[in-house]
This record gives sequence, structure tokens and C-alpha cells, in this order.
Amino acid sequence: MTVDTVDAANVTPGTEQPYAELGLKPDEYQRIREILDRRPTSSELAMYSVMWSEHCSYKSSKVHLRQFGEKAPASDALLVGIGENAGVVDIGDGWAVTFKVESHNHPSYVEPHQGAATGVGGIVRDIISMGARPLAVMDPLRFGEPSDADTHRVVRGVVSGIGGYGNCLGLPNIGGETVFDPCYQGNPLVNALCVGAMKHDDIHLASAKGLGNLVVLYGARTGGDGIGGVSVLASETFEADGPAKRPSVQVGDPFMEKLLIECTLEVLHAGLVEGIQDLGGAGISCATSELASNGDGGMHVWLDRVPLRDATLSPEEILMSESQERMCAVVTPEHIDGFLAICEKWDVEAIVIGEVTEGGRLTVDWNGERIVDVPPRSVAHDGPVYERPLSRPDYMDGLQSAGTAGLPRPEQAAEIGNTLMKLIGSANLADKGWITDQYDRYVRGNTVLAQPEDSGMIRIDEVTGRGVALATDCNGRYAKLDPYLGAQLAFAEAYRNVAVTGAVPLAVTNCLNFGSPEDPGVMWQFAEAVRGLADGCQQLGTPVTGGNVSFYNSTGNVAIHPTPVVGVLGVIDDVARRTPVAWQEDGEVIYLLGDTWDEFDGSEWAHVLHGHLGGNPPKVDLERERLLAEVLVAGSRDGMISAAHDVSDGGVAVALVEMALLADIGARTWIPDGADPFVHLFSESAGRAVVVLPRSEEQRFTAMCGARRLPAVRIGAVDSGLGADHGHDGSQVLAVDRVYGDTVVVPLAELRAVRSDVLSGLFSD
Repeated sequence: MTVDTVDAANVTPGTEQPYAELGLKPDEYQRIREILDRRPTSSELAMYSVMWSEHCSYKSSKVHLRQFGEKAPASDALLVGIGENAGVVDIGDGWAVTFKVESHNHPSYVEPHQGAATGVGGIVRDIISMGARPLAVMDPLRFGEPSDADTHRVVRGVVSGIGGYGNCLGLPNIGGETVFDPCYQGNPLVNALCVGAMKHDDIHLASAKGLGNLVVLYGARTGGDGIGGVSVLASETFEADGPAKRPSVQVGDPFMEKLLIECTLEVLHAGLVEGIQDLGGAGISCATSELASNGDGGMHVWLDRVPLRDATLSPEEILMSESQERMCAVVTPEHIDGFLAICEKWDVEAIVIGEVTEGGRLTVDWNGERIVDVPPRSVAHDGPVYERPLSRPDYMDGLQSAGTAGLPRPEQAAEIGNTLMKLIGSANLADKGWITDQYDRYVRGNTVLAQPEDSGMIRIDEVTGRGVALATDCNGRYAKLDPYLGAQLAFAEAYRNVAVTGAVPLAVTNCLNFGSPEDPGVMWQFAEAVRGLADGCQQLGTPVTGGNVSFYNSTGNVAIHPTPVVGVLGVIDDVARRTPVAWQEDGEVIYLLGDTWDEFDGSEWAHVLHGHLGGNPPKVDLERERLLAEVLVAGSRDGMISAAHDVSDGGVAVALVEMALLADIGARTWIPDGADPFVHLFSESAGRAVVVLPRSEEQRFTAMCGARRLPAVRIGAVDSGLGADHGHDGSQVLAVDRVYGDTVVVPLAELRAVRSDVLSGLFSD
């Protein structure tokens, strides 16, 4: 095999190189030549192309993402912030939790099963590289029109990939969302979150320090899968007739990953590792350059030592391969035997491929010939930084002026009942059991809450009962109408969903999914969303610990709705005190907390019943969100609340249906005095929750709300005996009184029938 060496590059400066095919712009290629003072070798060109891709370098987003640091609120809990593989927060009693969400969008469109599976595998490796044991995963998903044949292909593949990989790893899938909208037809969003826990002393970082220390590659062998996958595929816009590039999508092996998890945790806890990095996007190029860049010297690599699944791979392909289930560790010479022995115990292949050197250069040899000689920071951290042009799109004025005020609304009780049935029978509000039942939600025995609860919750400490709750949220229609407020509404909903369970919101991760950064309108959306989220996190004191940007989610020149998915993590001292969604006992009273306004722009009602998008999203009052969270947490802690549910998509009516169906117990509710029935039932005003109280706690709870000036109005009571009163032979019903002078009564069996088979009818064979 003839290779392009550094010596050859010095004497053949005019050699034409395929930089454009590798995703580099002419000025980027010229900058590489200036950095090296020569043309790059083909291996160097491969490294720069993947590491300077949008996915790996954040070259279009860095200037905006800085706000998360500049506006970061003071936090005693934050132990590791932005810049590492995952953020780490202190949750008390010597425990730390690390969590992060990332995208695997484009690979999941090209090959849904493997794209989604390796998305799970990649985020899990980010967590173990911090020294934590992975404890649970979550998946926020966005798909196109549910009746479309290609959506059927993507949904079935993605769900099987997530379930197959996560189930084999033995990690519970405890939450996320599934949203359908035509804007995601050619660009589904497959985001993956993982959370893990460790003691403070077990935190590890990605750096290569210590002259003479050894660089060990361990895990699966390197193959041809994923060459240019995440790094290049995720940096290209799909053409209208399919992906612009179709490189091989990574192929996952969850059983190898399971061995890798156990092996990695053992070598870390044995004190045998100085620095560690997973191999995800950009593979060996990323791991070696980032470890060296974060260290105090340089690194030399013998690339021909890398174990291969395919002996025909060129050096460039080895450097670019994104084969899964691989890790890179920096180990002192005195610890190498112990490290390799543990790898052998777990049947994990490991080999020394390099060493830490002096001089601050990253050098790579192939069969005795030098093929890479670069400053590692220029590859890993000092890539291009663009201040892309941005401008508010011309269509925004027309979009925001086209509100829902003129749309026909129900004016009779029967119309209210029909509206409710249409909403809960829509793909977005239907029961997601067809998806979540394919995931193991309770493996490991520490799952406390999982879908369809508002947040996933896991126990961290089996002695004290300390645990964490996590929620991810985003309404892309809100962000389309106003990206600043849309991002804050996503944050507020996730914050609220954590607090509803009784956990105190503590920290944030995010996955920012947008169209092409080369479109000034998209960049305006992105800049506004980042500004909104940074401002919101600053106000509520929840630092952003890290996350991911996914650009180029466009088909031709049509972008997805801006979709800034926000994940919030909260801590609860004792998971035994968590608050579930389902109410419990006859006679419990139902209260609505917060203010309800006539807010339907961007709502599920407008989307499902009218196919309408326009106007302005609901108002955001972050101080009200803080107050609501404080009341929800205090009510849980003091035993005043038996059930609670946030009010969001579909409004109070949908929240009540979900609570009743989970409990399988009916309730009598009513429209508050002076309220419009339609607005009360279906408005999507933010900052609200439905809470259920034992009668014995009603006075104490309402006094607390009054003292804190949080609106609380009684809207019903749990009642299992209503069915007979309304001629339903004793079956459980949900009744709503005072609806335009009448009562709407719906049997729970009918509600369940409408909701339960929607997704299975769409996506089962």
C-alpha cells in the first residue's frame, strides 16, 4: 500500500487533493496549508476534514454557545461543565451525576436501526469516559407525517435500534418524547440521553499528560463502517431526493459495549488510568488529537498497530473510521500490565498504539513512515470559527400575525367532547406504549418513574433513597413562531416536569437541532434560541453542563422547525416521596395551579383540528415557573400531594385524561366560575400543573399557595362511582360539568380505546 508521507508532502506541494469531497471549503484547506507550512498529507487531510466538520468543531455555533458560559449562574453543584465529554453535578452525600444528550439524526435517516442503536452506544460511552456507571437512557424523537410510508420505515427502525441496543446493555429507558410533524419528514431527529453516577473521587477527564505514558486503544476492532459518518454526514444538508452523502453508517454491538463498560469502570476504579476518551464521531482522529490537545505535551501514534476487522483499510480510512465500542486510555508504564490484565479478564482486545511525547506535536507513523505531523490543538480545538450571517426571516411578520383568533371554536358540550376525542386520538397525544413497551424501563431495579410519567426517575443510593429525575422537552412549533420564547418554553416545561415529581431542578443539557447554518434565517433562529435558553438558565439558576448542536437538518432548502431539545436534571432526597401522575383514592380533590389565558397559537388544537401554524407562542413567566416548582417540591416533601401532572400539549383536558387512564379511576371535574370552557380545557398556557390532594391536606396546601401567591383553583374530585349515575353501568367515567350549560361524560374505556391503538395501527405490520 502506497501512502502519502510528510516527506512527500514537502516535495510535492502542487499535488491536487480532494478537500471539497471531504467537506472542506477552499479557505479552510488554505488555512491547513498555512498551519503546516506545506500541503497536508492525505492522512492529515482526513483528520482535519472530520475534526473541522460542523458536527465535531461547532464552527458555526461557537460564537453563540459562549453565552452558556458567559451567563452561567453560580452553582455549588456544578463539578464539571462545558468542554468535557459530559457535565457532572453534585447531588449530595458524596454522589455525583453525569448526564448529556446528543443527536444521531442523519445516520438514523439513512439506516434507522443502526443509526439509532449507535446513538445510544455513543452517548453511553461519553458517560463511562467520565468515570460513571451508566444508569439509564432517554430518547427524544421527532418523525415526519405518521401516515407516510417512509415514516413507517424510519419509526420501526429507530425504535427497534433503541430498544435492541439499550435492552442488551441492561439500561432502562425512562423517558423522552415522540413527536410527529411533516417538517421532520426528510430529517427525523433521534436524540439520545444517558445519565450515570459516581462518587466524587471517581471523576475522570480526557487528557494525555505525563511524558512516556502509553496510549492504549481497547474495545472492538476498527472496520470500514462509519467512515465519514457522524462527522461528515451530519454536516451536510439532504437533497430533496435523498441524502447528499451516504457513507456507511456505524454498526453497533451492544454485547461488546457491555464488556467495555465493565472493563472501563474497573480500570478507572483501580486507579490505572491517567486520561480517557471514547471514540465516537471522527474516531481515532478525535481521540488522539483531543487527548493530546488537552494534555501537557504531544503524542506519537503507531497507526499500523490498530487492530482491524478489514485489512484493506488505508491509513486515512483508519483515522476516519467511526466503528463503535472503542475507547482510548492514557496509562503509565508501571500500570500497563494491570490495565491489560483487566482487559483480558473482560475479553476486551487492547493494544498500545502510542505514547505521550515532548514538543507539542501529534505524530502518526504507518509502517515506519511519518504520515501525520500536526499541532494537535489545530486539529481538535483551533478549527474555523464562523460568525455566520443571520437575519430575521421575512416570513416572520406574516407568520406571527396569522394567529388562531379567527379559527372556529367549539360552542356546545358535544363539540367539546368531539374535540377531546380528536386530540387524544392524534399521533402526538396518543398513548406511546407501542414504542415504550419495546424498551425495558425497569431493568437494574432502580427505576422509580418512567414513561408515561412526566419525568424519568432513578434511585442513585439504595441506602438513603437519594435519586434524580430527568425530563426532555421541546415544542418545535413554538420555536418556529418565536425561537427565543420557544427555547424558554422548552426549558420551562422540562423544569416543570422535573418539579412535578418532587425533584429540585439542578442542571441542564441540550440538543439544538436546526437547519443549515449557511441560511441566515436558520442562524437567526439558532442565535435567538441559544440566547433564550442562556437567559432562562441564568434566571432560574440552572447551569448548562453541555450538549450538542445538530445543523443541516434540511431537505433541499426547507429546514425543520427549530427544535432546541432541553433536558433538565433534578435531585430528590428520597425517591419514596416522589409524586406520580395517577391519582389514587376516591374523594381526593383536584386543583389547577397557575393562570390560564386564551393561548392557542402553536397548540395541538390548532395543529390537529385545523392544520394551522401561526401567531405567538404562550407567554413565559420564569419566576412563576420557579414559584410553581417550589410549591410542587414542598408539597411532595411534606406529603400534601398524592398526584400531579404538568399542563402542556392539549391543555387541562388532556392532562386529566392521562391522569384518569393511568389510575383507571374516574373523576368529576368542572369549569371554574367565569371561565370559558374551551379555554379552560384546551389552552396551553405555561406555568401550570394539575395536583391531587387528600382531603386532609387541602387546607394546608391551599394556605401554602395563598401565602406564596400562587393561583390555585379547585376543579374536581376523584370519583369512581360516577358511571352508574350517568348510565354507564358502573364503568369508570370522566365527567366535566358546566360546559356551556351541560355535562360532558366520557367512559375511560372509550378514552383508552381511542388513544391506545393509534401508533400500533400506524406502525405494526
